[in-house]
Amino acid sequence: MNQTISRVTYALTTIVGLTAFLYPFWLPAVTPDSGQQMAHAGDSALMLTVLVVICLAILMLEAQSQGLSTKAIALLGVLVAINATLRFVEVALPGPGGFSPIFPLIVLAGYVYGARFGFLLGSLTLLVSAIITGGVGPWLPYQMFTAGWCGMTATLCRPLVHALHGVGRTTEVVVLAIFGGIWGLLFGIIMNIWFWPFAAGPAAMYWQPGVGPWETLQRYLVFYVATSLLWDLARAIGNVVLILLAGAPVLRVLRRFQRRFAFSYRPTAGMPGVEVTT
Repeated sequence: MNQTISRVTYALTTIVGLTAFLYPFWLPAVTPDSGQQMAHAGDSALMLTVLVVICLAILMLEAQSQGLSTKAIALLGVLVAINATLRFVEVALPGPGGFSPIFPLIVLAGYVYGARFGFLLGSLTLLVSAIITGGVGPWLPYQMFTAGWCGMTATLCRPLVHALHGVGRTTEVVVLAIFGGIWGLLFGIIMNIWFWPFAAGPAAMYWQPGVGPWETLQRYLVFYVATSLLWDLARAIGNVVLILLAGAPVLRVLRRFQRRFAFSYRPTAGMPGVEVTT
């Protein structure tokens, strides 16, 4: 029952996130904002509150259902702290374009520990790092959703890795590096949507109420290529390089902790419920 509630919670979280990104396209009119500072200014605080409450609810549900053990939750806290520190370094010493060192760990941890762990790591990393770096703004809940989806979908690499018999081999790291590169682009593609409906500019690359879905897609592609593609390529290339360089040792460390966190209870004569590590 708890597992079902947990899955429903994640599904509702994804629906809330998609709705938050896409609802401006359903409005009969929007207020243009050439500075991109007022987009979602009226609802971002509500969205942030909802998302933080959702993350806390997920943590409690996971702990009660043993989907995440208390040790795994402690590890989640450590990884969030590490990633938030990496983002602080990124802000202090900016890399090229949209490069960020936080995504490889989100991808690798989501791949090893599962979709729910990956979602929490991605979301909470953006929250904590924003508080540390002063990056709190109307964009924050949308960054949290997108980074969470990055970690959540990392488990999609598992079937391909198993099909290639690549577990523990270079093939596994290569697959994850390609996945990280794809998400380096996807993060920018998704994040642009949070402000694009409110932005003002040439009709050929900006949305207007009443525009059909196909024309909306065409305009967005023109906008993305013209304004964001090169920026996001730096993030994608950075993800690929970092995962290729550090993926194998990080995976070994994550799996070592995973083995230590796995427990089974085997009743024995006279001593029911003795805890034995596996």
